[in-house]
Amino acid sequence: MTNNHRLQLVLNGFSSMSENAFKLSAGVWHEKSFKKGELFNDYKNVCKELGYILEGTFRSYIIDPISGEEKNVFFFSKDGFISAYKSFVNQIPCQFYTEALTDARIICINTKSLDDLYRQSHEWENFGRLTAEWVASVVTQRVESFLLKSPEERYLDLIKAHPELCNEIPLYHISSYLGIQGPSLSRIRKRLAGK
Repeated sequence: MTNNHRLQLVLNGFSSMSENAFKLSAGVWHEKSFKKGELFNDYKNVCKELGYILEGTFRSYIIDPISGEEKNVFFFSKDGFISAYKSFVNQIPCQFYTEALTDARIICINTKSLDDLYRQSHEWENFGRLTAEWVASVVTQRVESFLLKSPEERYLDLIKAHPELCNEIPLYHISSYLGIQGPSLSRIRKRLAGK
C-alpha cells in the first residue's frame, strides 16, 4: 500500500472524505524523514505544516524559564496527526518545541495548500472542522486529567492512547508528561504489574 493510499484511507475514516475529494490534494503532500532529536517545529517558529505520522514518535515540550527543565506537553505517535496546531492555524510563533523522540517519517501538507483545499471542497472544510474539534478535545482532556485524575489514571490513559510509547522512549519523558518524578512512575508501573 502506498503512503498516499494509506493517507486516503485515514482521511476517509476520520472525516468520511471521498476518493474524489482526496484526489484534489494530489501533488501537495510530501514525505519528510526525521532523525531522533530533530525538530518538527522549533520554539518561536511559525508551524507551516500538518503531518500524518507514518513511523515514529514525537513530543512537544517547553523549557521552564526558571529551572531550565524540559516539560513534556504532548506526544504524537504512528498513525496520528502532528502539528503545532495553534501556530499552524493562526500562523503565529509557537510557544514550544516539537521534536522526534525516535527516527520518524511523516507525510505532510503546508498551510497554503490546505487553505486552497478548504476553498475548493466542502469535504476538506469538514476535515478542517473535525481536526479543530479533535485538537480541542485532546487539549481539554489533557487539562482535565491534571485536575480530575490521579497520576496512575493519567499513566493508564497515556498507555491506551500510545501503547508503544514505553518501549520506544526513556521513562523520564513519560514521568515529565505525567507531571511526576521518576520514582513515582516506577512505583505506579510496579503496582500495575502486580495486578
